[in-house]
Amino acid sequence: MTIMGYNQSQGDHTLFINHSKLGGVTTLLVYVDDIIVTRNDLKEREALRCQLANEFEIKDLGKLKYFLGIEVAYSKRAIFISQHKYVLDLLKETGKLACKPVEMPIEHNHLTTEASEDEAVDKGMH
Repeated sequence: MTIMGYNQSQGDHTLFINHSKLGGVTTLLVYVDDIIVTRNDLKEREALRCQLANEFEIKDLGKLKYFLGIEVAYSKRAIFISQHKYVLDLLKETGKLACKPVEMPIEHNHLTTEASEDEAVDKGMH
């Protein structure tokens, strides 16, 4: 990817970024044999697709729907991501699909403070 003019991210070495001369940005994220391409430059996207097709056998699956356990849904105003399917698959795989939820051992939006003499915590709940 660096030969094609992309810069490799220092924070995530599987992320490659290219800024076009016209101000467009194309990003490419690689995971084993899966690649996600995002862009705001249609010409650059097509050029990248052609370059990759010359080097590798590729299949364009269109808009991203599912990647690494994350579902992606689109509306006219937003993009929504969820791990609902991934969690259900995990519960099914571990035989926990029929389990019922239990109370959390700590209330939502709890603010932590300095340790004080509070009630003992039931360690079995964690």
